[in-house]
Amino acid sequence: MAEVILKNIKKIYPFTEDEKKKDKKDGSEDKPMNLQITDKGVVAVQEFNLEIADREFVVLVGPSGCGKSTTLRMIAGLEDISEGDLYIDGERMNDVAPKNRDIAMVFQNYALYPHMTVYENMAFSLKMQKFSKEEIDKNVREAAEILDITPLLNRKPKALSGGQRQRVAMGRAFVRDPKVFLMDEPLSNLDAKLRNQMRAEIIKLRKKIDTTFIYVTHDQVEAMTLGDRIVIMKDGFIQQIGTPQEVFSNPKNLFVAGFIGVPQMNFFPDSKLRCEDGKYTVEILGEKFELSGKLAESLKVQPDAAAEREVVAGVRPVNVVISDDDTGIDAVIEVAEMMGSEMHLHMKAAGDTEIIAVVPTLNMNVDEMSQGKALKLKLQTEAMHLFDPETEESLLK
Repeated sequence: MAEVILKNIKKIYPFTEDEKKKDKKDGSEDKPMNLQITDKGVVAVQEFNLEIADREFVVLVGPSGCGKSTTLRMIAGLEDISEGDLYIDGERMNDVAPKNRDIAMVFQNYALYPHMTVYENMAFSLKMQKFSKEEIDKNVREAAEILDITPLLNRKPKALSGGQRQRVAMGRAFVRDPKVFLMDEPLSNLDAKLRNQMRAEIIKLRKKIDTTFIYVTHDQVEAMTLGDRIVIMKDGFIQQIGTPQEVFSNPKNLFVAGFIGVPQMNFFPDSKLRCEDGKYTVEILGEKFELSGKLAESLKVQPDAAAEREVVAGVRPVNVVISDDDTGIDAVIEVAEMMGSEMHLHMKAAGDTEIIAVVPTLNMNVDEMSQGKALKLKLQTEAMHLFDPETEESLLK
């Protein structure tokens, strides 16, 4: 168990000689979009600062190419740190070899030795560390018991299912009793049903194996269900750090608001925020909605933010409701997805504005919710978000 601290971490991938020659020749830059380009190369991780408490489960999440796996590999020692400092249990680790960092890592592709049995795979690292046969046997069997893979110890990887192989990969890491446990998209190769099962298993394992976890995924559902805190990344930068509830309820910017939540938040650009008689209203698609809740209270202490202005309004699909009278935003259903206890309605409003609503099917005639049906929609303002169209930052402070 250990505290992990990353201070001003930066990862720069230097240009190759071919890239340098190309740039000198035609001045073009064939580099990843949105990543900072410097004279030294492409900056994949930028000014990364994070303190992970002892025994905390932290999830790094973001789209492909955001720098989350690169950050994990720098913690593991598989990538050099270009700038900044990494501390594990109070010791600076920048120049410490991976094998001496007392960490264990589970990879996306399991990385099991095909010619070895499950027992031999799990025992291999302990043999390399010169553990006695008695210690190896004790550690392997204890880990196998925790992971419920004791009956598989004499099998080889080819005789295992995907979920069983992933458990073996975890077991191989657990036997070492590491200070820090790193997991790089360990469930991405599993089907949806098995992913759900393995998420539940990891939650149970976390309670049994009381250590520090750093988990990388592009799947926000994994992030929301597993992490004590979530670190949301984009283009090498941290966008927001918080508990799952914090980042869902109070996204700091448009990116976080759109990334967290399924289906994703509805956005209404060109909305108008006004203050009339001490009450705050926002005009969306020609309809005026009075603000309430935390957002209205926050605007009252931000006179500059509450001045009449253009904003981007954000409303989650669960907060889009079908009007029970003849008022609201005019919309037409394009696609109705039946999800059992709820329906996902994909609609068009005011010409080409897309709106998604999640509505319960209880006491509803679902057959009526078909393509082409016209509806009136209302937006629940107590859960509304407003963003500055230029900075993309939330107005909720």
